[in-house]
Amino acid sequence: MHPALHSWREELPAHVVRLMAYVGGLVVLSIAASQVFQSTPLKSPIAPADRSDWTTIEKPFPAFTLAIPEAAGQPETYTIRRHVTGNGRKDILGLGAADGSTPYLRAEVYRAGSEISRFDATADTIAADAVGLGPVNLAPVAEPVASKFGPLSLVTFETSQGPHRYCLGFTRTYDDPMLQLSGWFCQGENYVPDSTLACALDRLTLLYAGSEPKVGALFAQAELNRSYCGQRGPLLAATPKYHVLWKALEMQPPRRATR
Repeated sequence: MHPALHSWREELPAHVVRLMAYVGGLVVLSIAASQVFQSTPLKSPIAPADRSDWTTIEKPFPAFTLAIPEAAGQPETYTIRRHVTGNGRKDILGLGAADGSTPYLRAEVYRAGSEISRFDATADTIAADAVGLGPVNLAPVAEPVASKFGPLSLVTFETSQGPHRYCLGFTRTYDDPMLQLSGWFCQGENYVPDSTLACALDRLTLLYAGSEPKVGALFAQAELNRSYCGQRGPLLAATPKYHVLWKALEMQPPRRATR
């Protein structure tokens, strides 16, 4: 037999063994890769972002004002929020330091749209709106307080977040137009007297009603009912300064609210 032919026959098994080993290695790698990609998705699922039903309007044009000369120099805020689908509108006015120990007044005018069919009870409204304050010891007040907007339903509460404060919350609702006034008046020592809250809201007035004549009529009627903090009539002067309205709030014993 030719020597070259003899050499080829002896080396053939070795070539076959190496080729089978190479193919086997590829098979093993393919199986391993398929297991990895099946067990681990290429992209992690994206969790949907929580979206609020309300959106804040940038550069709001105020429709209401809360002018209190006694609080001159105090921080003022004005926020407008719109419901995404129902088209309701909330005008939120703040006077004073929201996160301080000095007096703070918040008033909200909520013109409801199709997002609700009725307003919540006073305690529920205040608990939801003041959640950032951590309201505790909420207690409805038995008797409403008279104001130029009519009787205000009241609830007392204390704050558990930020500086400790005593707060007097309020609501007043209307059916036509479907509108709610709400908010709270807080200070660091004791609850604000009912008369002080009513006097402060005596200064809440309408700047423009836009395309809502019923809102304009409601505030016009409120001006006719204005008490001028119980001191003077409109023929004498505008609402006078009220000596316990802001900087010199009387220190009275905490109210015992009746459930």
